Amino acid sequence: MKVYLAQMKPHLGVVEKNIDEMVKFIERAIEDSAELVLFPELCLTGYLLEDLVYDLASSKIPKELLELSKKVSIIFGGVELSNDFYVYNTAYYLENGELKGKHRKVYLPTYGMFDEGRYFKSGDSIKAFDTKFGKIGMLICEDAWHQSSHQILAQDGANYIFVLTSSPARVVRENLEIAHSWDSILKSSAICNSVYVAMCNRVGVEDGCSFWGGSSVFEPSGKQLLKMNYFSEDMKLVDLKVDAVKRARFSSPVARNEKLDLILREFNRINTTSDN
Repeated sequence: MKVYLAQMKPHLGVVEKNIDEMVKFIERAIEDSAELVLFPELCLTGYLLEDLVYDLASSKIPKELLELSKKVSIIFGGVELSNDFYVYNTAYYLENGELKGKHRKVYLPTYGMFDEGRYFKSGDSIKAFDTKFGKIGMLICEDAWHQSSHQILAQDGANYIFVLTSSPARVVRENLEIAHSWDSILKSSAICNSVYVAMCNRVGVEDGCSFWGGSSVFEPSGKQLLKMNYFSEDMKLVDLKVDAVKRARFSSPVARNEKLDLILREFNRINTTSDN
């Protein structure tokens, strides 16, 4: 699968302009024979929305993206308005002109500079789903900091995990502690679950907050296949070969040998006896 990572700079609250920018990335991806385009979290709207979420939330997929998905599959992030009028931070998967899958962000950071829990409703499921490339899974930013999220997707049959992020940096410099933390998380998931893990982060500045980019891809062996620029828009094509998943699972059957019944039993014990 040839995946094009579109490390873009969304415009806060200006959906039509963001769609135009996304179309440019997608058209370039098609020219480069990509099969899937991966965008960042909330690329359709920008991140620090606060009360704007209620104005920008939508139950509709932009028709421009649906049309282009007939030529290349697309993963992107936006603000979803559900049928019962809840608002979610959602990742969408488009294929052959249709919405084929979506993931609602489960873990909403509400600490420090983050205030997502005030505006969004938390998703209540983490599932892999079928695509023309086989089973894949999607996570959104904070979801990926919980290793259980990755494990659930891998045990549900995903060969590829795609992570959409809007990760900020406290300082603007090349040697970023947050970037090292992200690389450690992604590499660990790839190795322990024998999957590809691709993370697309955004760039740009919103209300004085800088987003650092540095999008990356790890293969099941833990090798980093791709590392993109910090603090500037970037676009890169990477080939994810399913044979690498097969080799990893043959040589190190850690994920296959996972004792799910034990995990469920022990977590249930902890959950029923915990005072927290």
